[in-house]
Parts: sequence; structure tokens; C-alpha cells
Amino acid sequence: MQSVMDDCQDRMKKALASLERDFAKLRTGRASTALVEDVMVDYYGTPTPLKQLASIAVPDSRSITIQPWDRGAFAPAEKAIISSDLGLNPVNDGKLLRINIPPLTEERRKDLVKLAKKYSEDCKIAIRNVRRDANESLKKLEKDKEISEDDQRRGQEEIQKITNAMVEEADKLLKAKDDEIMEL
Repeated sequence: MQSVMDDCQDRMKKALASLERDFAKLRTGRASTALVEDVMVDYYGTPTPLKQLASIAVPDSRSITIQPWDRGAFAPAEKAIISSDLGLNPVNDGKLLRINIPPLTEERRKDLVKLAKKYSEDCKIAIRNVRRDANESLKKLEKDKEISEDDQRRGQEEIQKITNAMVEEADKLLKAKDDEIMEL
């Protein structure tokens, strides 16, 4: 029964970690390497994350510099950033790709908040799916006479407490991201 609980908690924490990674990729007013490092570049016919082709730096709070290690990667990297849904336009000076992060418009901020809410909802769905799997595991243990009916009920209550805590954490992360996006 304890292994079911541990597995449940571990998988829920992974869902929250995934939410945090998704939030890091959401553009706020500040520059961050997380914005572009997972942009897929068509590098000699192979889709490759930008972070594997170039060094990415944030020289100041409003710009990102990308320095591909291979000269042949400049054009594909630039094209991939432009075609991504980030709304960024890199400037190629031959040595570096520079991306200036413009301030967000009110409309763009609202779109980002909607996207953050969608990510949060996806995380909560994942957490609830983990809860369902854990409850099914407990029912199976009880059916196989490995635990008593009382233990199964206590286990389900414990799983519900864990679920509530994880959903609350997801809500906190969403509120923090909303505040960060809407901050001028």
C-alpha cells in the first residue's frame, strides 16, 4: 500500500514539474533562455532543439543572444525562431542572432494568461488521472486480499489529501504566473 502512495505522490510531483517547465517557456516581459532553448531547428534534415546547436545567453533583461556553433545552423535557427509561435524576430549580424524582447501588449498578456490557465488545467487533469490509477491499484490490492477494506478506504482518503495538496500547488503556480504576466 505504501508503494502505491509513494508512486502516486511521485507521479503527481512530476506533473507539477512539467507545469513549471511549461510556465518557464511562457513569455513574460523579461528575457529568458527557456523561451527559445526548445525551439526545434531543421538541422541537416533532423529536428534538433536549439540548445543543442548553439550557446544561448541573456546579456540584459530585454534581449537574448544565440551563437550557433556551426555556421550552417544560422539560417535554419533564424527560420525556426521566426516560424515558432513566440512572435520573436531575430537579427542576424553574421556572428550572433540577437532577439530583442518587446514589451507585451495588453492583448498578448491576456492570451498568455489563457495559455497559462490551459497548462494549469492540463496539469490538474494529469494529477486526477494519477489519483484514479492509485485508487484502482488499492481496489485491486483489496480484491486480491493483500489489504483490508478499511486500509483501502484509509488509502483512498490519503490519496485524496495528496491530490488536494497538489491541485492547490498548481493553483498557486498559476496565480504567480498570472501576476508575473500581467505585471507592467
